[in-house]
Amino acid sequence: MLPPQRIAITGASGLIGSALVGYLKSQGHTVQRLVRRPAVSSEEITWDPTAGTVDMDALAGVDAVIHLAGAGVSDKRWTKKYKSEILNSRLLGTATIAKAVAVVKPQVFISASAIGWYGESGNRAVVESDRAGDDFLAAVCHEWESAADLAGDVRTVKLRTGLVLDPTGGALGKMLPIFRFGLGGKLSNGKQWWSWVTLHDQIRAIAFLLESKISGPVNLTSPNPVTNSEFTAGLARAMHRPALFPVPAFALKVVLGGFSAEVLGSKKVMPQVLTEAGFTFDYPHISSALEKLVD
Repeated sequence: MLPPQRIAITGASGLIGSALVGYLKSQGHTVQRLVRRPAVSSEEITWDPTAGTVDMDALAGVDAVIHLAGAGVSDKRWTKKYKSEILNSRLLGTATIAKAVAVVKPQVFISASAIGWYGESGNRAVVESDRAGDDFLAAVCHEWESAADLAGDVRTVKLRTGLVLDPTGGALGKMLPIFRFGLGGKLSNGKQWWSWVTLHDQIRAIAFLLESKISGPVNLTSPNPVTNSEFTAGLARAMHRPALFPVPAFALKVVLGGFSAEVLGSKKVMPQVLTEAGFTFDYPHISSALEKLVD
């Protein structure tokens, strides 16, 4: 267990960030949130990713920086304008904080990325050493991770996060009301692989990476990805509801636009780096994870 540290976090109000702040504080660490307004307490540090500025005096002396900020890929329909926002929010924010990290030199810089790096993988399992795909999100992730390299010689970890499961938000939060009314079902043919992780294990893994010597990309996914059909069947069982209403691909394309390619696409991602480093998941299987989450 780490001795008490001072840790700065961007994106601290998001699903992962808010849970991480609470966990780190419970472990005795001092957490400072980066905010895009004047700081009102010692627990905040002002930054402006658009202008490329950080309050360097307030950031100086931190032991770790965790960068989670970025526009949500599933928050809005993928118009040309929103795709630009997805990319720019990651590049500007990551470049800004990475350059600051290179100056203040904490022990570690943990920067968000996503399994979108791999593009469409079909039924082929992929690990951290596999090359980037060739679709929009793969290109975003490639540039995103390159921006994190501006941290220089500071140990840098790139979190390639999968589908984060928690009933309070994210994809599962959106699916629960639909399944509660018995209206859930697989998406298209349901054969696409979904690589997932519980929010609980996501936070545990980030804490593990803080005190490890690991650097470079890390797949933050359960060691047991499932097909969409298996996922939706498991959710229906956990909620004691049927899953009778498959959603046709054309309907998803109409509603989601470009993001439908991610929902219908297949990513079978394995957490090789974490597994080889000795990290164990509390919820490695989808059945027990969903039973716990919807209990």
